[in-house]
Order: sequence, then structure tokens, then C-alpha cells
Amino acid sequence: MNETPLQNAGHVLSKDGTRIGYLSVGEGPSVLVIPGVLSVAADYAAFARALSEHFSVHTIERRGRGESGPQGDDYSIVKECEDVLAVQAKTGAAFLVGHSYGGLIALEVARNNKTFRKIAVYEPGVSIDGSMPTGWMPEYERKLAEKRNLDALVEFTLADAPRRIQKTPRWLMKLILLVLVSGSRQYRQMLGLLGQNLREWSEIARLDNSCEHYCEIAGGVLLMYGGKSDSKAVTLAMERLAAVLPHSVTHEFPRLDHFGIERTAPREVAKAVSDYFLN
Repeated sequence: MNETPLQNAGHVLSKDGTRIGYLSVGEGPSVLVIPGVLSVAADYAAFARALSEHFSVHTIERRGRGESGPQGDDYSIVKECEDVLAVQAKTGAAFLVGHSYGGLIALEVARNNKTFRKIAVYEPGVSIDGSMPTGWMPEYERKLAEKRNLDALVEFTLADAPRRIQKTPRWLMKLILLVLVSGSRQYRQMLGLLGQNLREWSEIARLDNSCEHYCEIAGGVLLMYGGKSDSKAVTLAMERLAAVLPHSVTHEFPRLDHFGIERTAPREVAKAVSDYFLN
């Protein structure tokens, strides 16, 4: 097998004039990839390379990150959808992949939109009856305002973590994160995206109980989740989406967690996505 080439950078202007970058790799039918919160396009490089064995893969650098423009004072998921459509118009993509909040964006942009023939979402950030936690947000926002970013990250990590981790004392979680931030580019990156994270979770909260709208998606949807995610919110979202979507298939990865597509086993997830898109 030939070695996959490095990703190439491109950009478009969204509807509001914001620059939106993306990374491209591979040849074949075009696929768009939408990253989740606290992540950037480069974090999905392994997934994109694996998927590029059959497709031309374009990973969007969502607004507020890298070479893309800022989220803006009037930020909403509507802006994110406009960004996706701008990249789609440039690439001609008929396939769409979204992870976490990126999965929510994918579902939103596909409503009443026949541009995308098939969509794959990995644990999309769909909140049902308050299933996605939001109680952490006021304290998180206060700590951000005080420039106590690591303390803010502690609040978010404990609120969004699997149940077995949520009982960790705050002082211990702060110590763990301090070690991770000191030794990991990824965790230092997270500290720089905490403001964006708050605005994105505000959209998750605003869209609580909007799941029924996804009956408007005409294309096929692959619903993916990790068996080790240990999340009631994920379980509820998978069940409700499977019932609402006109054309969907559910795929569990028993050994994977929420970050299966991004970190844990990107090639395994890419294989499932590729098989779904090609069949």
C-alpha cells in the first residue's frame, strides 16, 4: 500500500465573510469531517488518512480555531452550518462525518438538505430532556472571567466525564490536568479553546429536545457510539435518533470510548464509515 500523502490546506469564505480553513487528503468522492469541541482539524488526521484510502477527505477547521476566523459575537450553530455548506460548495462533498458537537452540526446541516447522500455521526451532542449536563456552565464561565482556565477545565471535565470519574475530588483532578497540560500539546490546546467550548455548549443546551426535527433528514445516517463511553446521554441519543431518523443504521464499537474516532481507534471507525458510504 502506498503511503498516504500529507494533508493540504485550503479555505473558503462563509456566508458572513468568515474565513473557514480545511485540511484535505486523498482522492475519490469527497467527504467532509466536522470536529468536536476542544478539538482542531489536525486531531482527526489519522481518521482522515484512513478514510482517504477510498475518498477525498476534507476536515473542517471550525470557526474559532487555527487559520479560521473567530466565532463572532453572534455565534450560533447556524453559523457552523453555513461554514459546512461553504466548504461543501467548494469540494462537492456528498458525504458528511461529525463527531460529538460536530455530529450535532452534521445533523442540523442535513435537515431538509439533499446535498448529503449519507452521513455518519459518532456520539453526536444531542441533548434530550437535559441529558447533556449544563449545570457546570455558570461556575465555568466565572472561572474563565477570572482567568482561572485550569480550574474552568476541571469543572467541565468532571461534569462531562464518565460516571466513574465524576467522583474525583476537584483538587486531584486539577493536579491530573496540570500534569497533562504540562506534557501534552492536546491539553494545552484545550486551554486555548475554553471560550469556544462555552459558546458551543450553550448551543447544545438551546437545542435540547429538538431531536424530532431530524426526521427531516432524507439521507442515510450511520449512528456510531463507543461501548465504553459510559454515558446515559449517549445511550438516550442513540435510541431516540434511531427512532426519529427515516433511514439509519446503528453501529456500536464495544472497545471504544467517546474519542474512538479521534484518538483511540480512528482506523477502525474509518473502516465502518467507509463501508457504509460505499455500500
